[in-house]
Amino acid sequence: MDWDLAIKRNSKALKGIIEVLFALLGLDGGDVASRIPRSLHSAVLGVLRPAESAVRRLIVIAARGVVVELAPSRPVADMPVGKVIGKGGRNSLPSFQLFDPRKRIKLARAMKVTRLVPRIHVFGPDPRVVARWPAPRPVVELPPPPDGRVNAERLTRRLHALKAALDDLPRQARRLVRLQQRRKAAPYPKFLSPLRPGHPPGYRRKHIHEVDEVLADCDFFACEAMKPDTS
Repeated sequence: MDWDLAIKRNSKALKGIIEVLFALLGLDGGDVASRIPRSLHSAVLGVLRPAESAVRRLIVIAARGVVVELAPSRPVADMPVGKVIGKGGRNSLPSFQLFDPRKRIKLARAMKVTRLVPRIHVFGPDPRVVARWPAPRPVVELPPPPDGRVNAERLTRRLHALKAALDDLPRQARRLVRLQQRRKAAPYPKFLSPLRPGHPPGYRRKHIHEVDEVLADCDFFACEAMKPDTS
């Protein structure tokens, strides 16, 4: 199987999709959008999620056969004094998430047991009852913004992280291998596979966008790349 061709073909398609998303948001370089229409936010997010899953699977393919050595962890005292590193790493950009977000399992609700309580009737308002069991406060929902716009800072930062990861797949592959080795050596169990069971995040059964076909292609090659080598 030609892994390099699969990476090259799908990377080219994803780069074109990301350029379109930047154009829709009116961004250039490292700019971050502040507030955009809600409809535009939903449209970009509907493409961003499967694009992130596709890039994550390209990283899995690129990590096939990669071997890295874990450097010994440095104590906190050895960190340079006065050097401040942002939460997102270099240039304050967030690191690309290498593992699929796991599905939330809803636990079955416990059966309600009817308890026998004494029947007490109060004729008319009793201030003692109101003082002991005050009425719950009504939930006040915040009205939507009058301009119909939403905050797009987190959305655009995810888009920048996606582009940076796609532009340097070998580095992301080494990151993935190191993270898997650390998880394997951790005293507490964690997921070792970057791909979650079932359909990938952002998967749509009916393909309505080019990114859906790219995701299906990348998911197939990533699953093949993760199979043990029996040769």
